[in-house]
Amino acid sequence: MTYQPPNGRATPVETMTFRQLRDRNDGGTQRADFHVIGLVDAGHGAATVDFASFPLEPGSAVWIPPGAVHRWDDIAAVSGTLVLFVPTAPVTDVTRRIVADPDLVGAWRLPEAERMFVDAARAHLVLETAAAGPGCAGEVPSILLSALLGRLRPPHGEAAAANRVFRVFRESVETHFREHHDTLFYARTLGYAPRTLSRAALRATGRTAKGCIVDRIVLEAKRLLAHDRLTAASCAAVLGFPDPSTFSVFFRNATGMRPGAWQTAALDPVG
Repeated sequence: MTYQPPNGRATPVETMTFRQLRDRNDGGTQRADFHVIGLVDAGHGAATVDFASFPLEPGSAVWIPPGAVHRWDDIAAVSGTLVLFVPTAPVTDVTRRIVADPDLVGAWRLPEAERMFVDAARAHLVLETAAAGPGCAGEVPSILLSALLGRLRPPHGEAAAANRVFRVFRESVETHFREHHDTLFYARTLGYAPRTLSRAALRATGRTAKGCIVDRIVLEAKRLLAHDRLTAASCAAVLGFPDPSTFSVFFRNATGMRPGAWQTAALDPVG
């Protein structure tokens, strides 16, 4: 799903209500090239993001980053606001780093002390996205988005943010994981010893550098199998494996299931 500004306006930020979402939602999985933040005021439901279910309840927030496979579950009684924006929309260095964090997926409860500030920032953003105009006025939604992000303070990637070696490693993996599956490539590219990368990864995630690479490849494979409905052979080609058999062994070792069996279970979880 590609970001399409409302009414054809050249604005990188859009807001909508959960009621509007229900009118557009077909109940299937989605994969967008933009961020989605949901702020819940009332009601209960759930959002499935990259195959994990997160509760939606009053005072909670959910963040769906670009590329994540997601589905809105049981949101008939949920009310609140959704903020949609492209990765380049924030205007401050801090908020740009927040949205670039590869570990943003998840949900959390807003601290009670912050809610009045979040509500004020959200209300102003909703007002301005409805009235954004050309020139300087068109920049206001991005400015207000940055203010909202600063108040939301998502509790993601805090260990990674403080770990420069791991941060640059993860950025490089995000760029090259489809072509390069070995730690040595990243060590040579970044100018670190493989052991240095693994120590940094262990401190940030509890996983070795190789484990982080495997996790990223597996996540993309699951996205391709569940949302794009690719075959194992097509996944192998997209993810840089020499043949389908090698990919199938890799996927089974990582997940305990063959790609086809995992895909069947993902597409028919009840059956």
